[in-house]
Amino acid sequence: MSNANHHESATLPCEAARPCWYLYLLECQRGTYTGITNNLAKRYQAHRMGKGARYTRANPPVALLGAEPFEDRAAASRAEYLLKQQTPSQKRRWAKQWPFRLDAD
Repeated sequence: MSNANHHESATLPCEAARPCWYLYLLECQRGTYTGITNNLAKRYQAHRMGKGARYTRANPPVALLGAEPFEDRAAASRAEYLLKQQTPSQKRRWAKQWPFRLDAD
């Protein structure tokens, strides 16, 4: 959740030869959902199709609000823990710092 590697781009900032992990925030029908993945497009599609987390099966996502890249799963998991401690409004403010668009939107 740092701004050191902030990317304004709507493209994936990780190189194909060097996989990375993403901390992401979804706006759902009732509330927000925070998660991590190493394939953002595939994971978002799974959430949309009702094959993601239990929460998103009951509260389908309406938008991907933001996604921050990390070099490894451990770093993404630590950031996820910290973000999950925040209020929904604080999470939405975080997402504004990490705008992200997928072609599926």
